[in-house]
Amino acid sequence: MVHGSAFPFTKLVLNDSVPPILMASLRMGIVLILLIPFWRFKIPEKKYFPSLIAFSISMGVMVYVFMTLALYHSTVISPVIVGSQLAIPFGILASAVMLGENISTKKWILIFSAFAGIMIIFFDPKLVDNFLGLFFASLMALSFALAQVYSRRLRELDISLTNAFTGLFGFIILFVVSYFIEGDTILNITSINLSSWLLISYQAIVVSLGAHLLMFYLYKFYTVGQIFPSYSLFPIFGIGLTFLIFDEVPTILFLVGGIIVISSVLLLHKIR
Repeated sequence: MVHGSAFPFTKLVLNDSVPPILMASLRMGIVLILLIPFWRFKIPEKKYFPSLIAFSISMGVMVYVFMTLALYHSTVISPVIVGSQLAIPFGILASAVMLGENISTKKWILIFSAFAGIMIIFFDPKLVDNFLGLFFASLMALSFALAQVYSRRLRELDISLTNAFTGLFGFIILFVVSYFIEGDTILNITSINLSSWLLISYQAIVVSLGAHLLMFYLYKFYTVGQIFPSYSLFPIFGIGLTFLIFDEVPTILFLVGGIIVISSVLLLHKIR
């Protein structure tokens, strides 16, 4: 439910003229500040450095910046939410390439089915001006999939350490990128009103430190296949909230494509 709420709440902040890359940076900055007392600037063993850096960049930088850019360039939110489900087939493909895991014929069929569902959504006439947003949503899904693969190599590390590094990389890199691309950084920060600050804080505290942290904590005890079926339900909550907040009414093409994507993703986790 919390993961689903992230999308419409982010869109509310963007509608309040907060630059997308700066918003992602501030979110990661709040995460970093809150985790410092638990992290205490501990440095992990050198053998974890490559995976930790890769995880921090893919999760802390790429996931959040592509998410905000996808919503920034979209007038319709629901397809972005469903598009994020591509993280699961992307994750299976990444596991096969990077970890040598086998993909059965049934999984290949369901992966193809998930991408076919997204293609059906692409043909929705209402999305003519949202293709760039859907492209960024696909990059967000790919980045999240890579983060899941890298996280498997960090199971021995304390969860506060990995998330603190994620916040550190995300805040610094995105802040610098925002400074050079979006400009007027100080003016933009001082122009953010209280309601937007509260929503950004919600993203950092409830979504990043609540939902994400707990999900990665569960990876220490359960397999991805046991956790993701529940996680993959977040589009239902997200689409419900977009209907309540933005009055978005799903079209027939969106419903057909969305059902195919979500069903394919759920079935992927029932196949070993």
